[in-house]
Amino acid sequence: MAFTVNLKTSMVKNSLYIQVLNMKRHYTIFLLFALLTLLIVACATSPTGRRQLMLVSEDSAIAASKQAYVEMLKPYAQKGKIDNNPGLRDRIYRITGRLIAQAIKMRPETKGWDWSIKIIDDPETVNAWAMAGGKMAVYSGLVDKLKPTDDELAQVLGHEIAHALAKHSAEKMSVAMASSIGVVAVGVAADRKGLALTGAALAAALAVQKPNSRAAESEADRIGIELAAKAGYDPRAAVTLWQKMAKVGGKGPPEFLSTHPAPENREKKLAALVPTMMPYYEQKGERPSYKL
Repeated sequence: MAFTVNLKTSMVKNSLYIQVLNMKRHYTIFLLFALLTLLIVACATSPTGRRQLMLVSEDSAIAASKQAYVEMLKPYAQKGKIDNNPGLRDRIYRITGRLIAQAIKMRPETKGWDWSIKIIDDPETVNAWAMAGGKMAVYSGLVDKLKPTDDELAQVLGHEIAHALAKHSAEKMSVAMASSIGVVAVGVAADRKGLALTGAALAAALAVQKPNSRAAESEADRIGIELAAKAGYDPRAAVTLWQKMAKVGGKGPPEFLSTHPAPENREKKLAALVPTMMPYYEQKGERPSYKL
């Protein structure tokens, strides 16, 4: 009798175990199907026709970036290190204004963006970045170390504007979400950066600090050099800019390269684009400018 009871108990346990396994299997299949469906629905197309993952809408990325932008600049503003060089500010505003005018021609809906660029007084940092909605910053070290001409500086700024036009912030936020970057991991990263942010705004700030994909970089190069040429800046400067970037020494490579990876064939690809861009650069007439 005892053997019979134990056998029945064992059979019941095995049956329950099999049911649990089946439930887990069905749940896993359901999750995979749901994720696949979400990924298909969340695909978008960039200005160059590249397919993008967009779990985060551009409007959401813009709203998050607006908050993140203020918080990221606050420590510098409190120390009086924002736009404190009138000559450099005027130079960058002038170049950026002409580039934004061309960006609006490329994507007319961006006329409603609250475009902004700030110059951060940090002579040791060679960097620049852009967030969704046209929120940008450039460090004085980029000018101090590279000594760029206006044509070369236009390539940097055009490249950053291109990141905003191509929705790269929303794309990086989406990739992070799809990659299951946990709240704890995000919090740790935030502590290291000293950012008083949470949620979407934190994700937007971290998106700026994460490296761009090779596809995004190539896309920003392609759009940026076109914006610069149409704004009246020599596209050949895109090549000389990266030659200068490669020569910047010091304690390590420019911080710009940590978020803007530079493949070995970058200069060749940019040089190959120059003949196509020269007609834009050589066009006669006044170049419009956006008032910052």
